[in-house]
Amino acid sequence: MAPLTTGAIKAILQEISQQSAGRGRYARGGAAAAILATGGVISDYPGPGGTFYRAHIFTSSGTFTVTDPTITSVEYLVVAGGGGGGAGWYAGGGGAGGLRTNLPGVVNTSSSPLTGPSYPVSPGPYTVTIGAGGGGSTNASVAGSSGGQTNFYPTPVSFPSPTYIRADGGGAGGSRAGGPGTSGGSGGGGGAPGQPGGNGNTPPYSPPQGNPGGFNSGPQYGAGGGGAGQAGPAGTTGPYGAPGGAGVQVAIAGPASTTTGVGVLNPGPGQYQWFAGGGGGGSPDSARPGGVGGGGSGSGPSVAATDGGYSSGGGGGGGTGTESGSTLSGINKGASGGSGIVVVRYALPASSGTAKATGGAISFYGGKTIHTFVAPGTFTTNAGFSETVTYFVVGGGGGGGADRAGGGGSGALVTGTTPFTTPTQTPMSVIIGAGGAGGLNQSGSIDFGESGSNGGSSSVAFPTGTQTAPGGGGGGGSNSNSQQGTGVNGASGGGGARNNGVSGLSVNGGTATHPSGNNGGGSWNGSDPADGGGGGGGTGGIGTNAGPGGIGGAGGEGTQAPPTFRDPNSTVGFPGPGGGYYFAGGGGGGAWAPGPVGSGKAGGGDGGLGGGAAGTFAKENSGSGGGGGGGYPGANGFGGAGGSGIVLIAYPT
Repeated sequence: MAPLTTGAIKAILQEISQQSAGRGRYARGGAAAAILATGGVISDYPGPGGTFYRAHIFTSSGTFTVTDPTITSVEYLVVAGGGGGGAGWYAGGGGAGGLRTNLPGVVNTSSSPLTGPSYPVSPGPYTVTIGAGGGGSTNASVAGSSGGQTNFYPTPVSFPSPTYIRADGGGAGGSRAGGPGTSGGSGGGGGAPGQPGGNGNTPPYSPPQGNPGGFNSGPQYGAGGGGAGQAGPAGTTGPYGAPGGAGVQVAIAGPASTTTGVGVLNPGPGQYQWFAGGGGGGSPDSARPGGVGGGGSGSGPSVAATDGGYSSGGGGGGGTGTESGSTLSGINKGASGGSGIVVVRYALPASSGTAKATGGAISFYGGKTIHTFVAPGTFTTNAGFSETVTYFVVGGGGGGGADRAGGGGSGALVTGTTPFTTPTQTPMSVIIGAGGAGGLNQSGSIDFGESGSNGGSSSVAFPTGTQTAPGGGGGGGSNSNSQQGTGVNGASGGGGARNNGVSGLSVNGGTATHPSGNNGGGSWNGSDPADGGGGGGGTGGIGTNAGPGGIGGAGGEGTQAPPTFRDPNSTVGFPGPGGGYYFAGGGGGGAWAPGPVGSGKAGGGDGGLGGGAAGTFAKENSGSGGGGGGGYPGANGFGGAGGSGIVLIAYPT
């Protein structure tokens, strides 16, 4: 054998050093695994035949970057946002977002394959954009809104290209007086008597990305939205109304029976990773369920429609109970569709480590096993588990208000350690708080903007006690008749909104009700149009007050996750001061002209500007507030929805 050169010896020593530190191609003993690609939430798991996989899960837009040339192909799941349900008497359910995958074995309810061709990759960045769910209708004469498009493609890319994977948003459910359901990835159900559902697989792909919505065959028969696995059923007599079309299971993020909190649970087999179910139609006798895979249920006589599951692409349920009306609420209005998701996976050279529990997406970093929950699930320890667990729990962010309104406040942030032992296998419930809905404009004229809704609580039920992070407060709306523009109290308070154009009058932001939170910022009220809303509070700072001349207030800063959870393979969290991994920031306040609007922090939504621009949605799993709506006139200046929460759990590998 030829003698080794000095350079070769240095290379060998460097590789040994990297492997011992967990930075080589394969990390032994549960240390940090190699950086083969980055982006999203990481899930490492064993597959059939002794193959090990790594999945990158994106619930918000980002970048998947291949760094290792040995990765030459990937498998993907790309799901668009679901459509919103229709409003009024027995309206149609929203269609599911389009679903595209090349994972082998995925079939629809007729056993037709839905698996696309192989997908080659090379080192470099791949853009991921996640479509939002469409809004449910609040007007019996207008259909709901279609879902947003989700994309996965190399950067740069030429269009069209076989490496540009696009899934189209679900069509909206038709309303009582609004005609048919609209077309999309899957079509929305028909809402008016004798009206068809929207077309699915629009535009067309092979294999198809979705199915049509159901036909409304009579005066009281709300049709179901289409799902990725099944067309939306037509409304029938006795019982009235129809459920949503079924979605499909795509077990790409881990073992289907134990990877809880990714996708939606199928109540039959009891497995997760179901996606793209259609929304149920409204019914006069009882609520109709959404299709398995995140479809929201339709309204019943005393039950409001439910939203599609976030990060599932499920369609929203249809409303019921009234013939017409322009400002519907409760059981009359349609529900929103669920946001989309992208999952990319590839084979690993060997196992990254062995977990001592199941649930969520599992990864290994710094000698720790990390379980990440982006949706509700179950953390189940093995028998004989005895460790000190580190936890990081973030509640859902509040929605922004409408019309020169305040940004939503962040959800609470609860973090710490707790030691416990489980002699037997022990399941623990994990709840992820939903983001609060953005405020609407009640009449389409000024001074009738609603406040945003508060976010939901996130929690994990450890044997030593449940750790709960409440949701953030909604941003104030400009409704001078009742709400007076004050930001809503919550874990962090929502920002204040302008108040009836009284020059010089500043309306306070909401008060923080949790130790980790901060107050929202106050509004600025000048002579029209120079009004602005305050920023929502964040866990890292108070919301900024709006400024003179129509300047919206910025949201309060968020908080960076502990070092335990800052895996360089992952882009969990959002940018903040000095780096990433930030959560729970405030939403920006909206403004009229000339602006600028307030910026959201840690994934929070930005405010909208004059002309009726809506506040932007906060990112899913950020726990941050939605942006406050901009000023009338225009598209009514709706508020952006808050971001859902997240739960991270770690223990020694």
